Amino acid sequence: MPELQVIARYTLAPGNEDEVLALLPQLAAASRAEPGNLAYEIHRSVDDPWQVVLLERYADREAFAAHRESAHFQELALGRIVPLLENRTVELYEQVE
Repeated sequence: MPELQVIARYTLAPGNEDEVLALLPQLAAASRAEPGNLAYEIHRSVDDPWQVVLLERYADREAFAAHRESAHFQELALGRIVPLLENRTVELYEQVE
């Protein structure tokens, strides 16, 4: 199966940016420890500080599904980060070989 690239785009809600930016490295560290994770990077826009992009790579779709079921994703991402966002979109791309 091809590798999966995930692009998660977050719009920070005013007043919540410090808390979200403190939680994201915790999520990244836990995600990088997953066996199917190949990369997990956090980037903040230089033009719009309210925009954050997570670039995630997984060995395949199954590895990404396992990530979404993990305790750290459920607790940190869905339980604590997402409620503090103004908007969130997630895009999935399979590697073309």
